[in-house]
Amino acid sequence: MNTAPLQGIKVIDFTNVQSGPSCTQLLAWLGADVIKIERPGVGDATRKELQFDPDCPSYYFLQLNSDKRSLALDAATPDGKKILTALIKTADIFIENLHPGAMDKLGFSWEVVHKLNPRCIYGTIKGFPVSSRYAHLKAYEPVAQVTAAAASTTGWYSGPANIPTQSGAALGDSNTGMHMTIGLLAALAQREKTGEGCYVYQSMHNACLNLCRIKTRDQLTLDRIGYLTQYPQYPNEKFPDYVPRSGNQEGSGVLGWTYKAKGWETDPNAYVYIIFQRGAKDFEKAVQAFGFQDWLTNPDFNTADARDRHKAELIDRVQKWILDNDLDKYQVTEKLAAAGVPVAPVLNTREIMTDESLYDGNTLVKINQPGKVGEFVTVGVPFTMSNYQPTYGPCPTLGGNTDEVLKEYGFTDDEIAEFAKNGTTAPLPKPEPAAK
Repeated sequence: MNTAPLQGIKVIDFTNVQSGPSCTQLLAWLGADVIKIERPGVGDATRKELQFDPDCPSYYFLQLNSDKRSLALDAATPDGKKILTALIKTADIFIENLHPGAMDKLGFSWEVVHKLNPRCIYGTIKGFPVSSRYAHLKAYEPVAQVTAAAASTTGWYSGPANIPTQSGAALGDSNTGMHMTIGLLAALAQREKTGEGCYVYQSMHNACLNLCRIKTRDQLTLDRIGYLTQYPQYPNEKFPDYVPRSGNQEGSGVLGWTYKAKGWETDPNAYVYIIFQRGAKDFEKAVQAFGFQDWLTNPDFNTADARDRHKAELIDRVQKWILDNDLDKYQVTEKLAAAGVPVAPVLNTREIMTDESLYDGNTLVKINQPGKVGEFVTVGVPFTMSNYQPTYGPCPTLGGNTDEVLKEYGFTDDEIAEFAKNGTTAPLPKPEPAAK
């Protein structure tokens, strides 16, 4: 029995780079038939971006396009429009992430697609909500982060490093794709009731803002009482009227900090994050683990509010304990975790990717790509299902499924040959240089 949740769902993927492809790849892994539309001879921009070998697609492309079929198609040509129309007429989902107005100009707006196929769900990814004053801006990852207030709350909180800091982990792009996936799945469920597809609009800005929603909690609290106890500025500094940068302070009302561990002088990730919970019993467990029994009777530390007021002294003492005991980040983690203290080592990407325990079929997965690429690692479906395990197949070559897809849609061999000849599915030959 095939338990793939999206078995039988046809997806026309008119997206490129990261936000759209991260969505459609997840749909493919859940069983959908995803046909990726790519410009003949060029393909998705990420195929040649950050390449490790000029003869191979980049890992950027490979990590976002597994289990799709590639159809080389110039949708601006008359035959290209005919082919895309045929695909849309049987599609369950059509998704695009081109710049605003591009699909209208091409002749495949939501209104047109809905008329062609009323059951087709139309997904579009843009930078900003339609109503936003910044809707005219080009949407890049940092642009989404800075306009969603993410960068204003990250980075150090004092000194020369006190500048707005965007996350280098591309939280906006892939996260936007995940949000779009949620919207498309909701639309599929809705279609079961209405019989019609709908228009799903997802902005990068809103996806980033959703990840930062906890900062709106902080703003509400700040507006109400004028300070935030979990921030390092408390209690000695005056708070502005906006949520400030928090440095490495944990922001959910518990006392968390990043501490140096053995080797920090040469290893920029030789650190460990430790949290002191607010409950008396949890605090006592931490005290016992550190051997700081005097804190149980010291009024500067024996209550959560007191610890907030004296967080600098607490942090200094914990830091000294780690270094005096010559503990690395793993040793600190093992010792404190055994006592029930929330703690974790700061891991770099190599440490994560070499952790065999994470190759569980979902967290990290290995994909065998034919040719020179061979095996590569990527992040799998971010959740597990009791009755379904995805399989992770290779990424398509540019246009590698063109003839196959066209035949499925009833085009003859002669038509397919003509499409390739006239530039619809293959690049036109470059003109010969003029004779001297």
